[in-house]
Amino acid sequence: MRNEEYEKVEEKQRESVEMEENGHAREREGEGEVEEVGGCLSKYMDDGSIESHRYYLSRRTTLEMLRDRGYSIPSSEIDLSLSQFRALHGHSPDIDRLRFSATHSSNPSKRVLVIFCGPGVVKVTTVRNIAGQIVNKDTLTGLILIVQNQITSQALKAVNLFSFKVEIFQITDLLVNITKHVLKPKHDVLTDQQKQNLLKKYNIEEKQLPRMLQTDAVARYYGLERGQVVEVTYSGEITQMHVTYRCVW
Repeated sequence: MRNEEYEKVEEKQRESVEMEENGHAREREGEGEVEEVGGCLSKYMDDGSIESHRYYLSRRTTLEMLRDRGYSIPSSEIDLSLSQFRALHGHSPDIDRLRFSATHSSNPSKRVLVIFCGPGVVKVTTVRNIAGQIVNKDTLTGLILIVQNQITSQALKAVNLFSFKVEIFQITDLLVNITKHVLKPKHDVLTDQQKQNLLKKYNIEEKQLPRMLQTDAVARYYGLERGQVVEVTYSGEITQMHVTYRCVW
């Protein structure tokens, strides 16, 4: 009887040891899974500077914006990867090297210049320096300033003295291309002839069309002027596809 009791005790001890070992094994497996997940997430970590990343994203959005306005923009410039951008400009890009100009595809007389401003407040001296650096002002029809801080009222007055159109964007507004958002309807800018055909078709006047403010994000993206008409196409799973028109005011 005692031998049987000893055997039962030893059997329980073996079961206890096996359960403990199995528990440690599961813990090790769990730790292994954590390490594996951590390794996967590390691939998406950006070891570079935030500064260079911001310049890269805003520059790419600006290139896409000008392409959508009809300017000649090489695909290789838009498709440039972040690592390639950093290889060219480093982790602390020189803003003077980031500036570029573009010519309109259908109207070569239209040329726009893009200039990045530094992180400081944009003062009137900054605007004067920019004006002094611009060559061939007579052939320039547009200037885009990308700023990272506020711009003083005196600087705005100085900007208004330019003989061409000047657009000012905050760099944070260009980190994402708003027209690529899945919930954003498709916008197509009508030509003057298409606009006249639309008004004639529905026998209406320009002021009877729904309005879009010139300060609207989409209007600013396309650089729309007062009086231009945009065709807006809505499509989705809940609502059926329908088209409406908006006039910029």
